[in-house]
Amino acid sequence: MLTVVGRDGSPLSEAARAAVESAALVVGEPGRLDGLPLAPGARKVATEDLVGALKGVDVSDQDVVLIVDGDPGYFGILRLLLEQGHAPEALPAAPLVARAFAQAGLPWEDALVVSARDGHLRQAVNACRAHPKVAVLTGPGAGPAELARALFPVTPRSFVVCENLDGPGERVVYVRPAEATTRPWNDPDVVLVLDNRHALGETSWISGPAPAPAGWALPADAFGDGPGLPPDVRAFVLARLGPRIGDMVWDVESGDGSVGIECARFGAAVIAVDRDHAACERIRENVRLHGVKAAMASGDVRSTAGHLPRPDAVFIGPGFAGRGGPETVRACAGLKPARLVAIAAADEAQKTLDVLAEQGFTADAVRLQATPLNSSGPPGDPVIVVWGARDARVPGRRPSRTTRPIETIPALPGEPDDLDEPGQGA
Repeated sequence: MLTVVGRDGSPLSEAARAAVESAALVVGEPGRLDGLPLAPGARKVATEDLVGALKGVDVSDQDVVLIVDGDPGYFGILRLLLEQGHAPEALPAAPLVARAFAQAGLPWEDALVVSARDGHLRQAVNACRAHPKVAVLTGPGAGPAELARALFPVTPRSFVVCENLDGPGERVVYVRPAEATTRPWNDPDVVLVLDNRHALGETSWISGPAPAPAGWALPADAFGDGPGLPPDVRAFVLARLGPRIGDMVWDVESGDGSVGIECARFGAAVIAVDRDHAACERIRENVRLHGVKAAMASGDVRSTAGHLPRPDAVFIGPGFAGRGGPETVRACAGLKPARLVAIAAADEAQKTLDVLAEQGFTADAVRLQATPLNSSGPPGDPVIVVWGARDARVPGRRPSRTTRPIETIPALPGEPDDLDEPGQGA
């Protein structure tokens, strides 16, 4: 059989020791095979490519053990083994992240854990921009120096860099991002990226970052008297932006920062951009009022875009409607965000659609007008919202065969099959 054993520097459990002692082949990451109680004649292979080492090995007629660091089911090898048809037994040790936070002396049930490996450095950086307590699993080209260069100096954070945890070369270093860019690092395992003002966190009933807000499209008076969008229009804009953890969202000329603030409440990293000094001060005040993290950039986005982190989603507010809106859309769309939403003047809507189409977006537009039923005043002014998405799903495309169908849950014994029948409501 195939067994995956996690090591963390502590003595092997009884089950893990028994698995190693009976194995004909033991494969492990370099540095993790020392001191194992191997059976006489057992083969030992040290390699970074554990899955590759299993090619041509029949695990049905011999016992094979893979030795890994920590918990193989937590950002580990277990998923890959299952995807390749193996059915291993897993004997985990303490995860890297748990050991890193123990070294820092911090609770971590409220921490966000992300991996910067395999091309996910940018998403990991965005998570660090938006959240006060993040554990980043590192890899080649995605270590402390790369994280620090992306965060410094805009996002003040402190780093706890953990190298070779529980191994002979263990080193735990507390540094500021500026120092992390220049120091030599020896294959760090994990970096804790902390906002020291909020690193302790609050007690919660759920692990990980705080849940998404219970309500969104906050009322207009939640953002003062600024020239922001009506809540009904803002709800539609948010639905098209689709903010999420790991995203970078630009809120351009919204007037009050309301769109960016709502995106930040969903866990996205946010930069608000505005040319007007009074609007910038209003946005800063609203950010403080709602207790979110957002950066502020003063100036015209058409000239500052090249100096800002690349966006995943862009909102262009009414500040540009009727004043060069399509050209602003062109400048932002050229950065290839996945989603872009703009408020357009009536005479610029079609040109804005054309610009998005030229830039490779699937684009559409709608005119929105909401009238509160409990108001005797005139309806609000109509607002034209133009949006575009890259790689948008084609309407009517058949779902994947691997998609799980909707299941109908049978009625419990003694319960009615149809709760909609007269007299049988819940």
